[in-house]
This record gives sequence, structure tokens and C-alpha cells, in this order.
Amino acid sequence: MRPEAEFRALYDAHVHYVWRCLRRLGVREADLTDVTQKVFLTAFVKLPEFEGRSQLSSWLFGICQRLASDYRRSAFVRREVATDTAQFDRYADAVDDLVQRSDARRRASVAEAILDKLPEEQRVVFVLYELEELSGEEIAALLSLSVGTVRSRLRLARELFRREVRRLSAAEAAREAG
Repeated sequence: MRPEAEFRALYDAHVHYVWRCLRRLGVREADLTDVTQKVFLTAFVKLPEFEGRSQLSSWLFGICQRLASDYRRSAFVRREVATDTAQFDRYADAVDDLVQRSDARRRASVAEAILDKLPEEQRVVFVLYELEELSGEEIAALLSLSVGTVRSRLRLARELFRREVRRLSAAEAAREAG
């Protein structure tokens, strides 16, 4: 029998046994596939040394025992904490929420910095129209201005705002490229 065929037969006959043994010896579910693979790789390399003095399953159990022991000893190095998928999903959702809030704070900070560059008359009209969502007529009445003046200031503020956003975007792209 060719070595590959011999290995395949060994694997097919004992994979479920090895899996159960490793699980019972303390290998986490998430790592069972990797450790099972190590058991069979070790068995494949050492198969010519197997003398048949014990059952093949006993010999495989010995390999499982050594690899599970190594696995448990190295667990403190990995510093892994077993969690179920629901806990991981909650953690991922919390991280996503933090990232979104952080992005929102960053955008708000950038917007505020741009607003600081607007002349006061333009800034007031821009904020009332774009952020407070007042109409041109409402702003005109509130500030005792003509609607034409409100529209003119809003147009100038929007132009300056867009120009500043383009400048900041170009600077950020240059930083990322460089």
C-alpha cells in the first residue's frame, strides 16, 4: 500500500476518535481542526516506527495526549479567552459602535474646524440653514436681513466649506499615499 493511501485509511478510520479524545483532553472547539491535523501529521511521520505492540487507537491516543498537553501549556501564551459566538457578536457590535462614534466625532471636529474659518455672517447663515434646517425666509426674519442677502451669504459659505473639504481630503490622501 502506498504511504498516502495508508495515511488516508488511518485518517478515515480514526478521525472521529482523535477529535473526541482531543476535545475531552481540553482542546477548545475552535482549535480542534488544527490540533487534529497535527495529530495525523505526527502519526504519518511516525507511522513507520509503529511496531504494533499496542492497538493503533492507543498509539494515536498517546499522540493526542502529548499534543493536548502542549496545547494547554501554550494557552497562557496565547492569552485566549473562550467566548461563545453571542458574546463575540456583542463585542463586535460594541466595537462597531465605538468606531462609528469615533468617526462621527472626527467628522464633527473637522466640520467645526471648517466652520471656524468662515466669516461670522456666513457661518451664522450656514449653521441656521444647513444644520438647524431653517428656511431662507426664516433666517432673513430672524437676522433682519433680506432673503437675497441670506442666499448670497449661504452661497459664499457653501463655496468656502466645499473648498476647505477638498483641501482637507487632498491633504489626507497625500498623507495616506506618502
